[in-house]
Amino acid sequence: MKKPKEFFKDLSERCWVGASPIRQFLMCSPFVEGMVYRSHTADEKYIMDKYEKKLGNGFDIDNPRSFTEKLQWLKLHDRKPIYSVMVDKVLAKEYVSSAVGPQYVIPTLKVWNSAREMDFSELPEQFVLKCNHNSGRGMVICKDKSALDEKEIRKKIKKALKRREYLVNREWPYKNVVPKVFAEQLVSDSSVPEGQTDGLIDYKFYCFNGKPQFLYIGFANIVNNIKHDYLSFYNLDFTPADFGRHDHPRIPFEVKKPDNFDEMIRIAEKLAQGTLFVRVDLYNLGGEIKFSEFTFFPGGGMARFDPEEAEIRIGEMIRIDGEEDRI
Repeated sequence: MKKPKEFFKDLSERCWVGASPIRQFLMCSPFVEGMVYRSHTADEKYIMDKYEKKLGNGFDIDNPRSFTEKLQWLKLHDRKPIYSVMVDKVLAKEYVSSAVGPQYVIPTLKVWNSAREMDFSELPEQFVLKCNHNSGRGMVICKDKSALDEKEIRKKIKKALKRREYLVNREWPYKNVVPKVFAEQLVSDSSVPEGQTDGLIDYKFYCFNGKPQFLYIGFANIVNNIKHDYLSFYNLDFTPADFGRHDHPRIPFEVKKPDNFDEMIRIAEKLAQGTLFVRVDLYNLGGEIKFSEFTFFPGGGMARFDPEEAEIRIGEMIRIDGEEDRI
């Protein structure tokens, strides 16, 4: 197989003759070359190149040690077909309903295959639009249907549906997910302080070999359909953890421990069965526990813990010794 640069060079030479000046310019652009590289580079090389570029160092993929290093190993070797169901935000609801019960699932109102198919007349006055194959891109929160700009929403959804999460970070579970757009019931969180608009508090349980070990509490303050993410890490006894991440600021208000927090841990553990690592995200809406999503590779697998000692310590929680390809 030709290297990406050789592939791009051959492609350019074949298409250059007779091409318009605009087409010639596009074929020489880094953006187009990047698209070719993402589409035609083997997973392992792409993962190793991106890891080194983003995090500043390479590592031995056959002997990973840290948390993010082991996530790259899992991208290549932990490929159970059920993972594609779990990351599909429409199918995941059926999976969760079967595993722990329908009472933990936010009802889906409608599913469409494209932005063009969307029929707003089928929806209530308030709802949320999401894509099933990503984490937040294309999301629209509607509190007043009469104020919707349908043309702009279709444009936003259409753009989101084109993005392929698998190609960006080689997160294998997304590879076979068929992109769709769906509407679900709008929910609210009474524990969010006044002045924080449209946000929900998310309890994100990091589960290793089927066992929750710690969590971060995330808050997405959404203003004009733009997310502003905050997060704080906690131990399972709800004390602050001695580690964190610097890619997002801490939550700007105190979060009280839910009365049914132990039940949340139990649900996260049940949903994590059969996995080497998965993050199980839950809401707690006035005492009602609701499923949010599964995440196999937080931050695309490129979000390190700080300090470095914690990055190694948490990496040790993913036990891959003796594991072969899980497919």
